[in-house]
Amino acid sequence: MTDPQVQPTSALRVLVYSDHSDTRAQVIGALGRRPDPDLPELSFIEVATAPMVFAQLDAGVIDVVILDGEASPAGGMGVAKQMRDEIDPCPPILLLLGRADDRWLADWSRADATATLPVDPIALSTTLVDLLRRSH
Repeated sequence: MTDPQVQPTSALRVLVYSDHSDTRAQVIGALGRRPDPDLPELSFIEVATAPMVFAQLDAGVIDVVILDGEASPAGGMGVAKQMRDEIDPCPPILLLLGRADDRWLADWSRADATATLPVDPIALSTTLVDLLRRSH
C-alpha cells in the first residue's frame, strides 16, 4: 500500500506558511499541481507557525517557500529575513503582501518575489513560475 504522505521525488516541494488555513488553501488552489507544463508538478507542505517553517527547512526537503507577510505572531517578512540570515542554501522565497506598497519591506526581508493578498490566482501563478524558472 502506498503512503499518501510520500510525494514523488520529481515534484517541487512548496512550503506554504500562513496562520490562516483559508490563505493556505487559496494559495494551493490558485497554483494547482502544475502551474506550468515546463516545470515539475508541485507538492505542498502547509505550516501555520514559524517554528514549523524552520523545522521543514532544517529537514532539507523544501524547494520554494511562500510566506504570508500578514501572518501572526511571526510575520512572513521577519521569517524571510531570518531564513536569509540562517539557512544556507536558502530556497527561493515568495512573500505575500497585504499591500503592494509594502514591497520595500519585502526588499528588506530579501524575498525573491512578491504577490499581494487577497490571492490573485493568475498573478500568483505567474510570479511563482517566473521565480522557479530563475532559480532552477
